[in-house]
Amino acid sequence: MSTVMSPGILTTAVTSSALGPQAGQSQAVTSPPAEEETTTTLITTTTITTVHTPVQCNASLSGMEGIVESPDPLSSSSPFPPLECTYSITVYPGYGVEIQVQKENLSKEESLTILGLGEGEPELLANETIMKEGQVIRSSTNQVQIHYRSLRQTGHGVFSLHYQAFLLSCPFPLQLEGGGVTVTDLHPGGQAHFHCDPGFQIRGHEVATCLNTTRPRWSSPEPQCVAVSCGGWIRNATVGRILSPIIPPAGNHSGSSNLSCHWLLEAKEGHRLHLHFERVALDEDDDKLIVRSGNSSVAPLLFDSDLDDVPERGIVSEGSSLYLELTADSASIPLLLALRYEAFDGEHCYEPYLPHGNFSTTDISFALGTVVTFSCSPGFVIEQGSGVIECVEPSDPHWNESEPLCRALCGGELTGSTGTVLSPDWPQSYSKGQDCVWQIHVSEDKRVELDVQILNIRHNDVLTIFDGHDLMSHVISQYLGSRERFRIVSGGSEVTIQFQSDPDDSTFILSQGFLIHYREVEPNDTCPALPPVEFGWSSSSHPSLVRGSVLTFQCQPGYDIVGSDIITCQWDLSWSNSPPTCVKIQQCPDPGDVVNGARSVHPELGFAVGTVVRFTCNQGYQLEGPTQISCHGRDTGTPKWSDRSPKCSYGPSHRMLSENIALAIILPIILVILLIGGIYMYYTKYGFPVLTASPPLQISDIFLFI
Repeated sequence: MSTVMSPGILTTAVTSSALGPQAGQSQAVTSPPAEEETTTTLITTTTITTVHTPVQCNASLSGMEGIVESPDPLSSSSPFPPLECTYSITVYPGYGVEIQVQKENLSKEESLTILGLGEGEPELLANETIMKEGQVIRSSTNQVQIHYRSLRQTGHGVFSLHYQAFLLSCPFPLQLEGGGVTVTDLHPGGQAHFHCDPGFQIRGHEVATCLNTTRPRWSSPEPQCVAVSCGGWIRNATVGRILSPIIPPAGNHSGSSNLSCHWLLEAKEGHRLHLHFERVALDEDDDKLIVRSGNSSVAPLLFDSDLDDVPERGIVSEGSSLYLELTADSASIPLLLALRYEAFDGEHCYEPYLPHGNFSTTDISFALGTVVTFSCSPGFVIEQGSGVIECVEPSDPHWNESEPLCRALCGGELTGSTGTVLSPDWPQSYSKGQDCVWQIHVSEDKRVELDVQILNIRHNDVLTIFDGHDLMSHVISQYLGSRERFRIVSGGSEVTIQFQSDPDDSTFILSQGFLIHYREVEPNDTCPALPPVEFGWSSSSHPSLVRGSVLTFQCQPGYDIVGSDIITCQWDLSWSNSPPTCVKIQQCPDPGDVVNGARSVHPELGFAVGTVVRFTCNQGYQLEGPTQISCHGRDTGTPKWSDRSPKCSYGPSHRMLSENIALAIILPIILVILLIGGIYMYYTKYGFPVLTASPPLQISDIFLFI
């Protein structure tokens, strides 16, 4: 009974019954009485539903997770070595297989090999010589093969491999010389956007998509950034741009800046070229652009800027070549030229292009019947053309409609939970005399957060933000000129933005404009709570931190406040300043100067903890108090001096001298006063000599009266 209930025997018994009777052990397991057979079946069922069932020798697995284990010794013993087992694992395209070695104990007569399949020759991922428990092995495709081989007749080794699917990714694109790349996602469906530095133009696809294949790959190779030049010969042209060359400065003997450029575009044999006019701004009198279908200046004319309007659908060559001629002599008007070319064969339409937008397609090769749907980037709207086009006409494949245009408009009504507001004609400069109004509406119980990422307008132009649905609402803020990135939160669910450019600006120059992202946020009509100030506290003018609230900060004794001690909650729910900090005072107060003396430390040097101040008195003065005091720190409270400052008092000799001087000065004054008093008393008694015949005044009489 104990032999039948062994888990290893149970797994073998179930497998052996499926393959047919073999050795004596299998017969013994499948031949017990009925009661014991019922017990065996119950135990087997429990094992299958609670753990991964190890697969047996030679199996094909397609699950997203599983276990591959060495063959059971009872079911794989063979008198005729070698024993070979092959396990094939296949998961969904775009996924790889991750294998973790849970157990591996093989002899020298056994081998275990893991191969990656799916593209070309098998790729060796690992073998028994480098495997160890805990090791993780990853494939670069969605197919893996595990091969086990043993030359032993008995006593085979054991291994246990756990596998699971993981999402594969495209390799990171190579960095462009003279440009760069930004990647939205390396997994299938992600995109790589390539760009070139100023002075360079891109040659190749600007956007590549990570395709969901056996081994994910980019839809197109990395493009090149080539220097902007006046003319050139572009062989095997696929996708690229021709940009405005730089007009040379006028010479000393000429008042003009002549420019003459010639480009020859040549696609592969059997391909044609489509030329898309992204932007053309030429001086009507001095500049000229000519496009010819061929490889020389005498080929058939397709476009002449003096005679033709810029074609909305662009130009398609008759053969595999286009010849372009540009002449320019514009000293006052900037030359603006941006042409995009795409090559395509006779069974496909050319690749569409939508500046400031994207498109989805039913076929990335743009074969006959392909449907392309366009959408504009946030902040732009479709103008002209159709939002959906189809590749039609088997004999001459072409799009049934022209590509649309995406343009940033002057004003609009936005009702999404997120969105973008751009200055008119962004990313080009806006023009004079604009008066644009955008109204933003979000859910009634939400607020609007504006993230002003770029603000670069002229000082005569005004951007105003209103907290409401019209221009009569409360003005949150008003801006002129340039400002760094900032955020604003509305008080309600609606915001109005108005932009006005001066129509009479005689000094009008090109300006970048503005870029504003918005999103709806949960209502919060208070400024963000601030963390408590360490070693201090704050008091608020309002119970909650609503607009207009004032926070006043104070520090504990022994600490000084650093920063603004008063901050205000502003209308945009931001604080007027950062909260201050409380810094421990590490100085004693100024002990003061000593009258008629001096000290060794001056106040501009400060009185930090540990400072010793020594005192001296001027000559003739005596120090009363300590000759020096020191600044001591305290755990609580401010640092304090070890003693009071001394005084400089008179010495004994100086005091006697002072008394003698005082006596010498005061005594004559007293005598003079007494003399005058005696004279006055004498004449009072005998009368003044002018009025009466009084006897002559005698000195003895004066002293008598005194």
